[in-house]
Amino acid sequence: MPSKASPRCCGSDADGGDRGAELAASHPRARGKARCLSILSGAHLTLFPRVKKLLDQAGRSDILLTGGGIIPPEDVAALEQQGVGRLFGPGTPTSELVKYIEEWAAQRVSA
Repeated sequence: MPSKASPRCCGSDADGGDRGAELAASHPRARGKARCLSILSGAHLTLFPRVKKLLDQAGRSDILLTGGGIIPPEDVAALEQQGVGRLFGPGTPTSELVKYIEEWAAQRVSA
């Protein structure tokens, strides 16, 4: 039976700046192995790196950071180079995100 990642998802736009980043990275010792951000404000180049930094500082580089929003392809490439997982555009079926997280977890998370 494949391992399951329990994503913690956060719509960071409503939370405002660093507060959203801190919420997404909060409780990094929690059981969840994925953090998902939904960003429609254009703050993706600020928030994804901030959450990644907070997770790394907490010693949790084992947690998948993924999500989506309105993110130009060149920004997707830049974020992936910084260690952010696959990013999804508007209209992506939730099932596609779930499949990605399950496949990621099956390769990395022990039961």
